[in-house]
Amino acid sequence: MAKVAFLGLGVMGFPMAGHLVAKGGHEVTVFNRTQAKANIWAEKFAGRTAPTPREAAEGQDFVMACVGNDDDLRSVTIGDDGAFAGLDAGAIFVDHTTASAEVARELDAEATKRGFAFVDAPVSGGQAGAENGVLTVMCGGSAEAYARAEPVIAAYARMCKLMGPAGSGQLTKMVNQICIAGLVEGLSEGIHFAKKAGLDVNAVIDTISKGAAQSWQMENRHKTMTEGKFDFGFAVEWMRKDLAICLSEARRNGASLPVTALVDAFYAEVEKLGGRRWDTSSLLARLER
Repeated sequence: MAKVAFLGLGVMGFPMAGHLVAKGGHEVTVFNRTQAKANIWAEKFAGRTAPTPREAAEGQDFVMACVGNDDDLRSVTIGDDGAFAGLDAGAIFVDHTTASAEVARELDAEATKRGFAFVDAPVSGGQAGAENGVLTVMCGGSAEAYARAEPVIAAYARMCKLMGPAGSGQLTKMVNQICIAGLVEGLSEGIHFAKKAGLDVNAVIDTISKGAAQSWQMENRHKTMTEGKFDFGFAVEWMRKDLAICLSEARRNGASLPVTALVDAFYAEVEKLGGRRWDTSSLLARLER
């Protein structure tokens, strides 16, 4: 058992922090910008709350965070009330936010200067993966810090792997989102084409999903896509945030991402249709408007 703080109780963080108690058996203190949400979590999981990230971090072996973006991450780590001000030397900060590799390296350097470790550890698997404790976690940091953090992360992970030094976890998550963007657009165009051709879409997918076209998106999204149901899942606005990170990093490292840029533009069209909170599979909606 470890003493753990968890910062950020959104659709991902709330169940992740819960698994630390229910599956990991850890002593958990939570912080959330909306105190009422923290109180609900504490009542459900018999944990504790703290009014600031700093107070949540004090005396903890590990501090986990899962917030919105780079600025949100800085707001809960840096400054007088930030978690970094409360962490003891030898502790480990694990960041599950999908953020930039730049902020991961920045916070790793600051953590090192203060005498504790930082692991960037973005996740894949969505809300369902968080609720079921089967997330994929991509980590960046030192081998020693990762080895200590991995057994704690295991409370909500099905797959966890060290990808390299600080920032490598975020870079791997970018690869994940780049691949998904192309897959969803391809599936959308395939379903759209099948409909226009007068084919039975479900019969088509049942057949081709047994071959090289198979993907998680195909298996889990083709029925709702065919039915025009998009009011669930990983929101378009979240995907656009992630793709902006990918495209920004590509401008820095010289990678060419023409399909990713095109799909991001398509998602901008979906947002104009009123689909900011629709699932990413709503790329089909722009083809059928």
